[in-house]
Amino acid sequence: MKLICPLCQGALSARDQGLVCPANHSFDRARQGYYNLLPVQHKNSRDPGDNATMVEARRRFLDAGHYAPLANRLAALAAERDPDRWLDIGCGEGYYTGQLAMALPATDGYALDISREAVKRACRRAPQLHWLVASMARVPLADASCQLLASVFSPLDWQEALRLLAPGGGLLRMGPTREHLMELREKLYDEVRDYDDEKHLTQIPEGMRAVHSETLTYRLHLADAQARADLLSMTPHGWRASAERRAAVVAEAFDVTVSIRYDWIEKI
Repeated sequence: MKLICPLCQGALSARDQGLVCPANHSFDRARQGYYNLLPVQHKNSRDPGDNATMVEARRRFLDAGHYAPLANRLAALAAERDPDRWLDIGCGEGYYTGQLAMALPATDGYALDISREAVKRACRRAPQLHWLVASMARVPLADASCQLLASVFSPLDWQEALRLLAPGGGLLRMGPTREHLMELREKLYDEVRDYDDEKHLTQIPEGMRAVHSETLTYRLHLADAQARADLLSMTPHGWRASAERRAAVVAEAFDVTVSIRYDWIEKI
């Protein structure tokens, strides 16, 4: 798989401890093992993406195993596709990426996120992968270079996905259904907004088609106050709701529904 320069799209090649393109744009390898391919002019803020507090909350919650069934199913679906080259687009702190790496040994795996704090931590999970700080709207990989794109709870640029995928390759999308975390949302809001589980299917561009969809649902008992606080911190609900309602969620154990939809969307 070929990395390309985020400034001029020229091919990047290794030089010393970094990467360089024919126009002599150079990018150093961080000591943690990732490459920062997010130029200053492509940033919306000084440190875009999730901050260290959000990343740590997600790491604690996921490492406790609360979403392990979701990661296991994602990895199994990826392994069924048996790609040689794959990218986790919006990898966060790397929990799901690590599961993909274990399910796809001896493959050419890449992962990126716009959050430097997230990627710094993600590197530790699977050092054999190529870790990148980069924009999902300007992925520094060559056209048709991926056989599988994984998008987990992440916004998606459909045209970029279409550009990156080789013919016959596909997007493995994992996202919430309308039932996901319903009990949490009912505690936080007077009125819980409904949404269409299949809205994303209307956004599929010409040249791609939905081939497979399935849903995984289970009940999760949140007995630990830290887990409840972490779940709040790692979802948008944590900053949308009032402080009083957030405190009430952390104060008392409850059960919550986990309900996730998986889609395989193939490039024709």
